Amino acid sequence: TEGVRLQRHTFNVGGQQQEMSVRVVTDPPTPQYVPHFGYVSLFPLLMRLLPPDSQQLGALLQHLEDDTLLWSPYGLRSLAQTSSLYRRYNTAHDPPYWRGQVWININYLALSALHHYGGQPGPHAERARTAYARLRANLLQTLVNNYVQRGYLYEQYDDRDGRGTSSHPFTGWTALVSLIAAEQY
Repeated sequence: TEGVRLQRHTFNVGGQQQEMSVRVVTDPPTPQYVPHFGYVSLFPLLMRLLPPDSQQLGALLQHLEDDTLLWSPYGLRSLAQTSSLYRRYNTAHDPPYWRGQVWININYLALSALHHYGGQPGPHAERARTAYARLRANLLQTLVNNYVQRGYLYEQYDDRDGRGTSSHPFTGWTALVSLIAAEQY
């Protein structure tokens, strides 16, 4: 639900009044399809669930390459720029986490799927191959630039400038750069 806001409240903490922001739900969540385009929208593609001649595959490839949605020069962002939640804070002290940043683990799944569909006969093979080559080059450039300039690999990357953010040094899923470079999917 988007019916959430931060509200300032005063609390007695150790005998002293302290003001803090509290997350307040104004509209209770209801079961529904996710109304935002992001990584979750790509899972039929990422998990290779679509036949190579599927119209849905063509539509997902088109959305994937749309730079107003997930495509950025640094990798696929986690949430479309068109979403009302894009880069929005969860709470006053909890900055956006999966709301626009580039995550290497999901980009790896995208590369793996694009590599797969690019090797399958069908009407979308060429588009998948082209998207694969562009995305791979963007990701490798982002990771190499950060490592050369700052000496670290990061947990996530800013979708607007490619700068590493959050945890560093981070060799968890960002270590997938080795498999991306070697084209091992």
